[in-house]
This record gives sequence, C-alpha cells and structure tokens, in this order.
Amino acid sequence: MVFLLTIQIKVKAQTVGLQGTEKEVQQILRSISGSMQLSIQQYTGTDRTGEQKFQQNKLETNTENWQLQLQTSKVAGQPDAIDVTAGVTLEKGIAVSAAVAVSFDFSNWSRENYVLVPAIVYNGNRYHAIGTSYNPPYPKEMYYNPKVPLTISNNPRLSIEKGKASLIELQTTNTATPAMCFYAPSVKKGFIILTDQQSKFGNHGLTIEENAAQDNCRFSITAPSMRKLATGFGDYHASGDKAPTWKAGETLALRFRIYVFNANGIPDLLAKFMLVRKDLTGPNHPRNQLPLSKQLEMAAAICSNNFVTVPAGSFYTPENNKDFQLGWVSGMMNTYPMLALNNEKERNRVAAELDFVVAKLQGKSGYFYGGITANGEIRPEEMNPAYPAIQAMVRKNSDALLWFMKHLLLFKAQGYDKMIKPEWENAARKLAAAFTRTWKKDGEFGQFIVPETGDIAVYNSTAGAIAPGGLALASAYFKVPEWLEAAKASANFYYNRDVVKQGLTGGDCGDISMDANSESAFGFLESLMALYYYTGDKNWLKKAEIQAALCATWTISYDPVFPIKSDIGKLKSNMAGAVWASIQNKHAAPGICTASGDYLFKLYRATNNARYAELINDIGHAHAEAVNVPPHHITTNNLPGSSMERIQPSDAEGKGSIGNFINTRNSWTETNGMLMSLEIPGIYLQTDTRRLKVFDHVTANILKQDGNGILLELKNETIHDAIVSIFAETSAQAAKPMGYTNFINWPKVTVKSGTNIKVLVDKNGKCSAQH
Repeated sequence: MVFLLTIQIKVKAQTVGLQGTEKEVQQILRSISGSMQLSIQQYTGTDRTGEQKFQQNKLETNTENWQLQLQTSKVAGQPDAIDVTAGVTLEKGIAVSAAVAVSFDFSNWSRENYVLVPAIVYNGNRYHAIGTSYNPPYPKEMYYNPKVPLTISNNPRLSIEKGKASLIELQTTNTATPAMCFYAPSVKKGFIILTDQQSKFGNHGLTIEENAAQDNCRFSITAPSMRKLATGFGDYHASGDKAPTWKAGETLALRFRIYVFNANGIPDLLAKFMLVRKDLTGPNHPRNQLPLSKQLEMAAAICSNNFVTVPAGSFYTPENNKDFQLGWVSGMMNTYPMLALNNEKERNRVAAELDFVVAKLQGKSGYFYGGITANGEIRPEEMNPAYPAIQAMVRKNSDALLWFMKHLLLFKAQGYDKMIKPEWENAARKLAAAFTRTWKKDGEFGQFIVPETGDIAVYNSTAGAIAPGGLALASAYFKVPEWLEAAKASANFYYNRDVVKQGLTGGDCGDISMDANSESAFGFLESLMALYYYTGDKNWLKKAEIQAALCATWTISYDPVFPIKSDIGKLKSNMAGAVWASIQNKHAAPGICTASGDYLFKLYRATNNARYAELINDIGHAHAEAVNVPPHHITTNNLPGSSMERIQPSDAEGKGSIGNFINTRNSWTETNGMLMSLEIPGIYLQTDTRRLKVFDHVTANILKQDGNGILLELKNETIHDAIVSIFAETSAQAAKPMGYTNFINWPKVTVKSGTNIKVLVDKNGKCSAQH
C-alpha cells in the first residue's frame, strides 16, 4: 500500500483551530498565495506511487498508525521569519519505502518570478539550453548574432517554453546553502526557506514543480532525497536514491525556517539571503591549520620550479603542461605573487613572461589571443567550422587588462619603475583602447572576440565582468578619462541587465556556455570596488554590496557532512567557504578563480559589515583544507603546497566521488592561495574603535590599550611557524578606499608554532614584539 501522510495549513480565512504562531504561518503564507503541507510518501524505486492526507495529527490504516507533531516558533528579532519542526513517528506497523516531505504550494504563481537555489538555479535557469553533456559546442546561429539569447547547458531548469510543465530535483548538497528562494514582482515579496543538509536517512531533497499553465508551483523538501535523476555536468544519471523502511517507534524531525518579506526587486532578495544564509545551520567552524605565510612559501616554490623556456618563450607554466594560457586560470596572474615576493630572480622571470605575452599574443585590434602552445602555435577558442577567424575569450582579455595594470602598479610601488618597458605600457594601452572601442560600437563586450579585427564573435553573457575594473585602473594610470567613462557605463549596464533584472552573472569560463557562475560574480565585484576606489562615489559601494550578496550564494555557508570514508571525511575537513564553480560544473573549489578576494576585504573595511570579513575568512580557510600538506595526501603527486579544484559535496560525478578530491593539481588554486596570503592581511585592527579581525590561522585578542598603543596577544596553534601581516589604522583612515599595493607596507611579526607572543601596535600602525 502507498501513503502520503499530510497535514495541511490552508490560507483560507475560515481556517480554525490554529494555535500561537501556527496562525502566523497561515498569515505569512497568505501574502504570497501559499499553503504548507507535511507528508509521508511511499515509493517503488524512485517512483512515487500514491498519497493520503493526514487528519487530526494522525493517520490510521489497516496496518500502520502514524503520529505527527508540528512545532512552530517565532524567530527573535525577525518578525518575517518562522521556525518549524515537523516530527513524524510511526507508532505501529512497518512502512516500506517511505519518505517525509514538506511542500509549499503557490497558487498565484507567475513565470516572471525569480527563482534561486544557491549555486545551481538562478532565475529558474529559465533559458535556452543546448547539448546533453559537458561544455556543448555552440551552433552556427550563435555566432556574430547581437540578438543571441542567453544560452546555458543542459542543467535543471524551469521551462522557457510556455504551456510546458517543469520539474527540478536536487539534493541539499547540490547547493551552497540548503535553501530555496523566490522573488514575486507582482506582489513585491520575497520567499526563502532554509533547511538542514540531512537526517539519519541521508541528504534531503529539494524539488521545484511548476504546472503546464505556469500559474502554480510547489517547493518541496523531502527526507531523504527521492530524485529520479541526479544532475551531472550538463547531463543526468539515475539517482539511485532509496526511501527507507520504517519500523514501529521510528521517528524523524524535519527542521526548516520560512521567511516571507517585502522586496522591491531581485537585489532585495539577494541582500536578505546574505543576512540569513547561516541562520538555520548556525556558525561554521573554520580550522586554523595552515598559516598564510606557509601557504605562500610552498605554492611559490611550486610556481618557481615551473618556470620554463620553450620555443614559444619563457613563462610560468599553467596546470599540468607546458602550453601557455593567458588569464582565467594562470598566465599573467601567477606572475603577480611571484613579483610580490620582491625577489630579483623571480622579478626578472616575471619581466620575461610579460615580454613573451606582448610579443606573441597581442592581435592587431589590441585584444590578445587566449593561449599558445609550447611550440608557438596560437590556440583558438570556441570555434565553429563556419567561422575560421581565431577567437579568444573576453574573460581572458579582461583578466589581462586588470593584471597588466596591477603589475605596473606593483613594479612602481616596489621601486622598480625603471624596469617597466614601453612595450608593456603600449600593449596595455592598446588593450584598454580595444575594450573602449568595443563598448562604444556594440554597447557590451560579448563572450568571444576576434583579436585580429576586434569583432565580437559571440555576444551576451557577463564574460567582460572584470573589464570595467581593468579600464578604471588603466584610465588612472595612463590618465585617459574616456576609459573611465567606458568603465562606468559598462559596469552600470552589466549591473542593471544581469544583476538587477536576472539575478545572475555568467559565461566567463572557457568550459561552460553562458551559464551562471561564481567567477563572473566575484569578477564583477572586483570591477565595482575598482570604480569605488577611483571615483569615491558610494553608489558603487551600494552596488558592490548587492554583488557581494550574489557572491555569497555561490559560497558554502555551513560545514557539509561528507562520507566518513571519503578523502574529506577522513581528514574531517570543514568546507564552509568553498566556492561553487557554475550551474554546469557542479562542484565547489578552494577559493575564487582566480583572485584573492581582497575586494571583499575592501568592502568590509568600507562598510564595517562583518559579514564580508566572515565571507573572505571562510573562503581562505576552506582553501587551506584542500592544500596538500604532508602528512595529509590530497593531490595525486603529493607535492607539498599543491592543491586541486574539485571539492565535491554532491553526486554530480557519481556517488563514489562524494567527498573526494578529484584532479592531479590545479595551478590556479595554488595561485589564489598565494594571492590570499599577500593581499589579505593576517590581522586587521582599527586602533580607535578596537575593531579586530583575524584572517590568518592564528588567534588574536586585545590585552590592553594605553597611550603607547594597543597590546595584542597572538597565538599560533598550528604545526607551522607563522609570519603574520598586521594592517592597523584608524576609522578615519578606513573611510578612504584602499588601493592595490598597500599590502607591501603591512608590518609582519613571527609567531613560532605552538607559541604566543605580545605585539604592541602604536597609533601609526607600527608593530613591535614585546618580551
């Protein structure tokens, strides 16, 4: 027999018998035409075979007796939120293949509603989709077409066609936060439901079902997950989900929190999510185990050993081969931390790579080709046989402009401005001018560009997310106001079209379509903070706060439970802060591809919002969990300091991959580790407000403050010695935007493994160890 055990709270005015906050559940759902029901579902395999409603907290059949207890409570300080715990007990009998579910039915639904499931569904993924596998090729009609629609790979999605029903089936571990959300523009309301990762039966399921008329939608949480198909990297496979058999006396408690709140747009939903993303799962627990200085030391040694001279030129090799790739994951990015080491040998190598890039990769238009083989053959990108002109990623060119300018600024800040060659500056000028011409001609930067002509080969996406930042830096460096105007106009365009109207950014990775992804989200935050720095206009800061909230949707907010026998399970790693890649590439990664995320620190400094400091601290500590540090063997080559890009909480790559580190090693994760070690202070202190934040793998507290300054106590409980940078300033100094090379002036103190020291920080931010 098949049963669906259900208690339903209806939203009709005549509903009676509700007590306490149960009435508020009714009221809060009424504003979005919603109702909630709790159920027990029974399955054959993954096919649900029937249902039956629960009446008066009981359900009795010929063989089973069930009991349901529903507890609701107000959330302190949050009148728009309600906590619910649903306790289900099988009092008598045996129930075969049964699962608990809570469902929310929305009867006044609209396909115009913005639907968000963090890290996997953005705007319902209601876009044109192509292919049935990873990184599908673009069809001919997508080329040289200014009207090309935003196009994604074969991901879980609501139907773009009208009159067609939709079904999205996920596990909680497909998400950065176990949550489902929507914004309804017709009533200007937002809805968020948070839940836990799992019960004793395994991970919960998250399901969104939209009817063919697209005027009714159901959001469901099931315990355990009961999907027919599990989503992969642009494809699907049988889930293997299995409903448990219940014996008399067995119980399960399903816990969730509901938010219904006023919202004037998608940005309000994102901002609310940023505020509440950890509210149900609670604080995560970052582990101090790898000081930033040790991380830098090991990764820099790897990068230094990977400098090569091949027929194409001299450069630091990317990934695991000797072909060169510009931007995105390697070239002219890993050079920056090597330059920051202020080491003559590495400085000369950096100069050699810049020479090589300028000489071999810049096209006539000013744009750069995306890569070149060790033998000197240009590597084309996203080609279609109908269009033989070699294309390059706009993302790589955006990176090239930003990092070109950062290199020039760092050479000057270190006192080596005489090493800067006219050829480098001319190349950067040409690239900035090319972006500006494209903006004026096309009103966007596109996704793929032809370096020979400067024509956009594939339009749309947010592939140029970092370009406004690069243009802002170039405008200030070369004193060309026109470039700053292009930076401001293009940033406003992307913010309004992509963030405000679609609630996503995407398309800037070389292995996805125009899919929503984290790299464009973080990259666009880089641009917004650059514009704040160069203009002082706080409107950019406000946009940056919304963008940071979008970035938070991509970042794991809690410490997922991994299989005990998996790589991560054995190490007992806490992976809050790992950053999901894209809606296609369904895995998290140790850090931002490819950046330190210092713009999050700058945003924290400018706003005094501790959530931004927490976000960057989580990201940094999750990165350390994925670094190969003997005796912990993570990468296949067991190279100290190496790391890899795939942290897999989900079964997107098969159940056997859950919790395992997948890949040999990835140079970009090592690069962003070096960048975090340099561009994020180990300790930040405001001397007048006593605001203290620690980002390194040490602890710090204020012992006293007097006329001499603030006395800190630093403790290092790791097995490694730590060289800790300390950035101290006043709140008045913090009101000024922070530049790009400040980190080279931060004083450093050494804290030996297993020891604690006292450090006096004077009113000018100078530090001295106390004995």
